This record gives sequence, C-alpha cells and structure tokens, in this order.
Amino acid sequence: MRFLTDEPRPSIICLGISVMDYIWSVPELPAGGIKVRAEGFIEMGGGMAATAAMAAARLGARTAFWGRAGDDPAGRATREEFERYGVGTAHYRLFPGRRTSTSGIFVDAAGERTIVNFRGAGLPEAADWLPLDEVAAADAVLADPRWVEGTLALFQAARARGVPTVLDGEVGDPQAFERVLPYTDYAVFSDAGLASFVPGSSREAALQAAAARGARVVAATLGAEGSLWLVDGTFRRFPAFAVEVVDTTGAGDVFHGAFAFAIGAGAELDQAVTFSAAVSALKCAQAGGRPGIPDLAATRAFLDKARQ
Repeated sequence: MRFLTDEPRPSIICLGISVMDYIWSVPELPAGGIKVRAEGFIEMGGGMAATAAMAAARLGARTAFWGRAGDDPAGRATREEFERYGVGTAHYRLFPGRRTSTSGIFVDAAGERTIVNFRGAGLPEAADWLPLDEVAAADAVLADPRWVEGTLALFQAARARGVPTVLDGEVGDPQAFERVLPYTDYAVFSDAGLASFVPGSSREAALQAAAARGARVVAATLGAEGSLWLVDGTFRRFPAFAVEVVDTTGAGDVFHGAFAFAIGAGAELDQAVTFSAAVSALKCAQAGGRPGIPDLAATRAFLDKARQ
C-alpha cells in the first residue's frame, strides 16, 4: 500500500456529533432492574465523526473537527481532548446555555456493549457559520447523520469542489439520509444504521436502496463478518481481521476515520477497506473508544504481519 508511506499526509475535515462517554466495564451486560458492580470505569469523549477525527489524526492526517456542543463541563472536556489528539477545533463551537451530548456505555467481558445516549439540548441546527471555503483545501471530508444541516452544507461544498465525501451511516433519521445521500461518494453504514434506513430488507436490498438515492459507493460494516460493498452495481465482501477482542466501542467510527484517511491519501477502494479493517481490528484489541486507536506505524506492522 504505497499511500502508507507517501508524504504529505492528507487533510481531513470531520463534522458531526461530539459526545462525552462514561464507560463501565462489567462482567456481563445488565438486563432488567438489577444492580451491577463495575470492574472498571473510563471517562472520555465519543461520537461518530468525533472519534473518526481522532482516528484520522492518530494516523497522521491534518484533521479538523467541525461541530457544536454546549459550553458546559462536558463540552469543554471534549474540546480539550480534541486538542490533545492534535485535532483542530477552530470551528468546534461551544454554545452557552446549551447541553452537550452524553452517553452511558456498558462493556462486557467479551467486548460487546450497550449504549444509552442523550443527544444534548438546545444546540442550533443552522450551519451558516461554517467556513465552507476551507473545504477546497481538504483531501476528504467525513460526516455523520446527527447534524443534518451541517452535513448537507459540508457535502454540497465538497461535491462542488471535487473533494470526496464519506458518510458515517450510523442509526439516524431516514429523512437525514434521504437529503445527504445524493451528495455522498462513500456511504458506509453500520449494520444497524442500514437497517434503520431501510427496515425489513436484506442487506443487499438496503444497499441497493441507498445507492438509488444517489450515493456513488455504499457499504455496511458487519463487525467480525467484515464488510459488504456495492460498487458499480456489483456486491463485494471484504473480511475482518481476527484479533482478541477487548472492547468494540468506537470500532465503526475508527473504521470510518481510517477510511477517510486512506481515500484522502489517494488509496484505491480495496486498499482503503483493508487498511480501515486493520485499524479497526487493532482498536478492538484495546479498551476504550480512543486510547486503542493505532498509529500508522502500528497499522503498517500489523498489515505486514498479516501478509506473511
């Protein structure tokens, strides 16, 4: 994969929701009205596009996060975390009197998780303050469906300038997907996100429905099953890498961030998918949504070993 060594690193803009995560490690996921003793606790930022931005930065991209949060302790903590990872926050706005999104996450001994999310309160929908002229200098842009006005503005600006767009298709409002897909080059859904967009359909039929809305390439990430892609009318499957799973939190978001990095660096689709699967697998071998994100050197070594 030549793009793993070539300089300069790509410039990536990520836009979407930023969340403060409270993560409890438990022997098994709780069910019903019971009390469970946690074996560990981590407090850190989360969110789809936000974690994707962290992954792209960790891999070496020049990364900026555009988004909204409350000017509250959670919002300020997420901004500080972005800055520690080297993610630009000049256009991450904290609004006084508004509330930042937060999540409670339970992770069991097998690495599976249950998430309860509060999406924040009072955050403005308008995206007219975004510096869209800066999109011309990006090599790829990525967004999630949580702030549809921002995603639409970013993707329209990128399409007009010939910059690739990557959609993190997590569970969202179907109307948001309807609006954004016509401007999407790579719509990469989670399995649950795809099902929420086209309920009651097979994966193949749901991907075809997403492509019919205008997305150029559509896919679904399937965890240990790898990923399923629809490219030029043809379905293609890519395997996942086998690792000892510790925590799957953020795995899909890390996949998306790595994919945007690879596409921005000029990788072909096969290369980008394989690279992203490796980055996501390495993350799953570590606890937490972000501390386990590998850098480029670790990913390169992992891929070299996998080829042997």
